Amino acid sequence: MSAVLELADVTVRRGQATLLDRVTWVVKDGERWVVLGPNGAGKTTLLQVAAAQLYPTSGAVGILGELLGTIDVFELRPRIGVSSAAVAERIPRGETVRDLVVSASYAVLGRWNEEYDDLDHARADGLLREVGVAHLADRTFGTLSEGERKRVQIARALMTDPELLLLDEPGGGLDLGGREDLVSTLSVLAYDPASPATVLVSHHVEEIPPGFTHVLMLRDGRVVAAGPIEETMDASVLSATFGMPLSLEHVDGRYAARRRHRHR
Repeated sequence: MSAVLELADVTVRRGQATLLDRVTWVVKDGERWVVLGPNGAGKTTLLQVAAAQLYPTSGAVGILGELLGTIDVFELRPRIGVSSAAVAERIPRGETVRDLVVSASYAVLGRWNEEYDDLDHARADGLLREVGVAHLADRTFGTLSEGERKRVQIARALMTDPELLLLDEPGGGLDLGGREDLVSTLSVLAYDPASPATVLVSHHVEEIPPGFTHVLMLRDGRVVAAGPIEETMDASVLSATFGMPLSLEHVDGRYAARRRHRHR
């Protein structure tokens, strides 16, 4: 399998703060990674680097066979699908769901004077079916629930047939039902061999969809552990990542964690 994302000794500093500290990480074609860590661990910064939206202070970044800093990022970015809160905030609330998804072909938010053919619309409708929201195609984005918005954003991120899919906390702000719907959707994508290499950022092990293959654990901008999820994810590593004693369960392909209390 070829590498779609390679970070070598990557550091990101902003003023006196070190957001990422000498991170080395490789994502290969066909892999599905979850990035776990507490608030302030550097997860979103890592995803911004992976999306070619942020240059490292030092170190080297390879994305889809290109070296960041030596290529035109505007040619690279359409090959990367991104779903994040930052993207969601820029979506016009009056945009219809179908237009929101199809307009990814031109990397724009908000239909203007672009021309789309029947194949574009057919692909958009197919992706909306794939993520379970085809019935919302004619609704406006502003009328959707938070869970529906998350799934529509994933369909948009897949519209250009990206080679790398980056999902920044897709479960953020969802209630239990919305989270479970989203996890099921992401699990279907994870098991589909035609899906791109995927990186999912989360705070919660409960949001890891079945079918995800690898885990990267961050604390204070540093890698605590990285590797195949079944070999890497255990209570001791999770405790070190979140800075407290945790127990970890793995049942029917799903994880659950809770604080471990000493019994007197």
